[in-house]
Amino acid sequence: MDLGLPGDDDTRRRRVRAWFDEHPHPTGRQLAEAGYVAPHWAAPYGLDADPLTQLMIDEELRRAGVRRPVNPIGIGWAGPTLMYAGTEAQKDRWLWPLLSGEDFWCQLFSEPGAGSDLASLTTRAERDGDYWVVNGQKVWTSYAHIAQWGILLARTDPTATKHMGISYFVCPMDAPGIDIRPLIDMTGEHAFNEVFLTDVRIPADHLIGPEHGGWELAKVTLGNERVSLSGEGALWGMGPTAEDLVDLIRGRGTGGAGGAGGAPSAPTRDRLVDVWIEAQILRFLRLRMVSAVLAGRAPGAEASVRKAIADAHGQHIMNLARDLAGAHGMLAGTGPVGSLDDPTWSRGFLFSPALTVGGGTAEVQRNIVAEKVLGLPRDP
Repeated sequence: MDLGLPGDDDTRRRRVRAWFDEHPHPTGRQLAEAGYVAPHWAAPYGLDADPLTQLMIDEELRRAGVRRPVNPIGIGWAGPTLMYAGTEAQKDRWLWPLLSGEDFWCQLFSEPGAGSDLASLTTRAERDGDYWVVNGQKVWTSYAHIAQWGILLARTDPTATKHMGISYFVCPMDAPGIDIRPLIDMTGEHAFNEVFLTDVRIPADHLIGPEHGGWELAKVTLGNERVSLSGEGALWGMGPTAEDLVDLIRGRGTGGAGGAGGAPSAPTRDRLVDVWIEAQILRFLRLRMVSAVLAGRAPGAEASVRKAIADAHGQHIMNLARDLAGAHGMLAGTGPVGSLDDPTWSRGFLFSPALTVGGGTAEVQRNIVAEKVLGLPRDP
């Protein structure tokens, strides 16, 4: 498919290329203020960029060897919700350091008794003058231990139906009463956490949107979460891609699972082709979703379609990398970057089962597609 990306002589591309020539090592703040962190966002935080312009900017970032700030929950989930429902003062306060990566964010949604059924959450927030006092527990909170801010759902009207009595807050993660406890995953890393909130006082101006209107904003966040979790990389928008694996095998001349030299075996070639095709399908689905957002439509069931495909895709990539590594696939990677012994692959293999759980299980995604797209009766 010819996407018609702007050529080298296009005014937009020349402008972006000239900016990177002037800023060969830009800071996160410089990238944010130039609109290159989230170019599809509205000005002044973005460029109102259409999908083709976004892809062109992505190309120029790669050409310049520049990476955007790492702040997946902030840029991917909190930011779009603040753009959607935040006041001008809230946007000005939080969006610039969020985009620049100066302030890292986490998400305080899931609870031990309210995972896939998020609306059953029991964390309470009660108004006390100029503050909300929050009590409850959250779980699977990625990077809570390094985050400055968290997006928090809490029940503010316990008498309302479960979807109607929830409010949406920005929570300062250094507030007194917050206890963060690590959850170590099978990679041996500490990314997930339990978070206990005991009489945590959140200023009243940290409420986003209307009181008791948090469920509608949660749906905005979750829609963007599924877009973000099904990003370009194999590990929720991070890490290697199918193209990285294909390029690695092409350059190495690996021949099958044993890692011998020469051309890949026929079954290996088939598996490589399969993951590459999946990557292209996901790329075009992403373009479709970006186009919908630019047309003013919130991410809907399309995000669930893409995430359900992307989760399996990530596991396909990592399983193939493990098999190509042969006996080395049973060991933690210790080799150089750009090889199959790169630790990225061994870590990815261990982490990839989480892809079909985090951000809504594969089964939940398929239920959303069945109900919202196919019009089937609600799953009992």
